[in-house]
This record gives sequence, C-alpha cells and structure tokens, in this order.
Amino acid sequence: MASDIPTTTPRKSATFDDYTLSEIRRAAATGIYDIRGGGSKRHLPNFDDLLFLGASISRYPLEGYRETCDTSVLLGTRFASKPIKLDIPITIAGMSFGSLSAQAKEALGRGATLAGTSTTTGDGGMTPEERGQSKTLVYQYLPSRYGMNPVDLRKADAIEMVVGQGAKPGGGGMLLGQKISDRVAEMRTLPKGIDQRSACRHPDWTGPDDLEIKLQELREITNWEKPIFIKVGGTRPYYDVALCVKAGADVIVLDGMQGGTAATQEVFIEHVGIPTLACIRPAVQALQDLGMHRKVQLIVSGGIRNGADVAKALALGADAVSIGTAAMVALGDNDPAHEAEYNALGTTVGAYDDWHEGRDPAGISTQDPKLAARLDPVAAGRRLANYLKVMTLEAQTIARACGKSHVHNLEPEDLVALTVEAAAMANVPLAGTNWIPGQNTY
Repeated sequence: MASDIPTTTPRKSATFDDYTLSEIRRAAATGIYDIRGGGSKRHLPNFDDLLFLGASISRYPLEGYRETCDTSVLLGTRFASKPIKLDIPITIAGMSFGSLSAQAKEALGRGATLAGTSTTTGDGGMTPEERGQSKTLVYQYLPSRYGMNPVDLRKADAIEMVVGQGAKPGGGGMLLGQKISDRVAEMRTLPKGIDQRSACRHPDWTGPDDLEIKLQELREITNWEKPIFIKVGGTRPYYDVALCVKAGADVIVLDGMQGGTAATQEVFIEHVGIPTLACIRPAVQALQDLGMHRKVQLIVSGGIRNGADVAKALALGADAVSIGTAAMVALGDNDPAHEAEYNALGTTVGAYDDWHEGRDPAGISTQDPKLAARLDPVAAGRRLANYLKVMTLEAQTIARACGKSHVHNLEPEDLVALTVEAAAMANVPLAGTNWIPGQNTY
C-alpha cells in the first residue's frame, strides 16, 4: 500500500540555488574569493523594462526614406578649444592594452574610425597601433598612472579622468602576471610576470576641490585644447555629477553596475553599485538643477546592447552612450566557433568571463602571442563598424517613429515603463497609466 502514496517532486531552494551551493563549495575548498570579469550577471531592472510610444494620430512620425534624423554629437563644448565631433552617439569604452591584446586595441580603433566615433585607451597607456588607427582617441588617466606621460596626453583628442567604473565603484583593478608581457611591463614600468593591482583612488587628490586643481593642471599640459571627461561608477549619481560639474568637467561618463570589467571580486560585481537605468535620471536632474544639461555632456555606459538601449538612454537625457562588453563580442569574443576551446577551459560560449587569465581563444583578452595572432584587426574592426552602424540605424528608426529629426530630441515623454521599479527609476509612467511611483496618483 505504501507504494500507492504519491511522491512529491524534490524542490530546490531559491536562496541556495545550484550556483550558490557550488560557490560555497569552491570557497570552502580554496579559501579565496572568486575573481572574474564580464559584469553583473544577476537580473536587474534594465532598458528592456521601458517601451517607446511611437507616433499615431496625436504625434507625427518622420518618413525614413525622405526625412533625415541626425545622430551627431559634440563633446567638450564647455571649456575645450577643440571639442570632439562624432557622427554617432555611441563611443567605445576604455579597455586597456594588457587586459586586451594589441590586435584587439587596434581593431577597436579601426572600427570606431570607420563608424565616425571615438575609442578610449584604458589603463596602461597608449599604443602606436591604437593611436595610428583611431581618428578620435580618448586617453584615460587612472589612479595607477600606468603608462601615463605628458607626450601621450598631448597626442590624445580628449582626456578621461577615471574615478571609478560601474562593475567596481570604490575598487581598483588587477592584471595577473601571465598577462604582464615584456611589452606590457615596459609600458607600465612593472616587472614582467608579476601580478599588478591598480589603486582604488588617485594618489594626488582627495576630494572635489583637489580634483578641480588636477583638472586645471591637465588643461595647462594640453593648452586648454582637449575636452576633459570624468568617469564615475554608478553609486550616488546626483551628488557625483554635481561635484564633477563643480570640478570643471567638460563631459561626465556615468557607468552603471551592468558595466563589465576585466577582473575583480564577484561579490563586488554583484553587490556594489546601482543599475544603469537607475543612474540616468538623478544625473540629468543634477545637470538641470545646475543649469548645465547639454552644456556638460553626459555619456552613459553599462550594459548597452542595441539601438533601442541607445535611444532609451538618450530619451532619459544622456548625450551619448559607451560600450565595452558589446564591442568585444562584435570583435569576436564568446564566438560559438570556439566552443570546444571554451569547454576545455571549463566554461561555454556566453559564460566565458575569466578574461584576466589570458587564455581567450578569440585572441582578444590575452597577451599570448599565438592566441592574439588569431584576431585579424582589419576584419575585426570591420565587424565592430558594422555593429555600430546597425545600432545607429536602430536608434534612428525609433527616433523617426517618435517624430524626432535628431536623436537628442527624444525625451522622457516618449517612454513608458513595464514595471513599477522601472517607472520609479526612470521617472516615467507605468504603461497604460499616468502614474509615476512616488510622484502622483492615477
């Protein structure tokens, strides 16, 4: 009779899921925390939680075959005598030579140039290949000062003072010894093969007043020609943006927690910072309160994937966006063609995030000469340019559907949210209502 009793299906814990259990076992066996790249993998409110309200009777759309929709953007109009003009509002984020191969850095420059936009050096200095293939190159100035010299500062078209990034605001970076090749060691003035860690804060300033002085020094070095960006991770966007304006930034780069990283602690990636969607409106509000919106340009980064994401960021008040992880994928990272090799590394396509180990089969996040040689910078640059072109066309398509002749004319009024959380973060109504959480009633 006992065999007639129905059995229940075993139920796994939502709190202690399979990944959590495996991480507990790994930590117990090794006694060290996990380091990885790739940005946050948890589900977060994001741009997919917003929808555009296209034109119908109450709005007049533009005809895509006859009426233009401008995508150009001018960066650095506040103080710089030579602001940057880009054809598209999508830039390439800073990714260092050291973290990425020389071929990958060259490919980023080639792709950005073909698309009419800028790329960024990242930590570790400027390579001749990158400068040579980048029509517009932004030079990152980081706490580590690796590879920094005034000559390269003057060669750049803009300078980006990095205070933090979205994957690890308040934390420094790391580059394992196996990626410190002879060339990387020489550029960074480091011993070959020895792990290096970048500092989490700048050594010569401690607050916004000191930062203002530092920015003045950089302007003097570059004869007041170059726009100066300040990059911050998404934590307290209203106050951080206001202080960046006070310090004298021409452009502010705001990186949400979906932003990638080459390597940091997983607990940092998943539990520090706020989503990109939650960053934009407080940042824009700070600029508006100071009368500086569109005068100090805002670039948003962290999880930008397609033209819809671009259009939504612009509608919320950004002037441009920046991509990193998506650019790596466009070059060829996490390509199914390398699935067998990813499997041999204990991972799979779409999950590979151990970029810091330098064993990337795609030849992108490596200093192994045999692996790096797999990446053709010319072909990879062409793929990146194609991807940027598609993103731009998608953003234009949406803008025209909303009746806009410039992508910067998109506005919050063009958006609704699918969830209460997204409505509150983006400060737009919940779809089908006029309710913005915390502001009004239906």
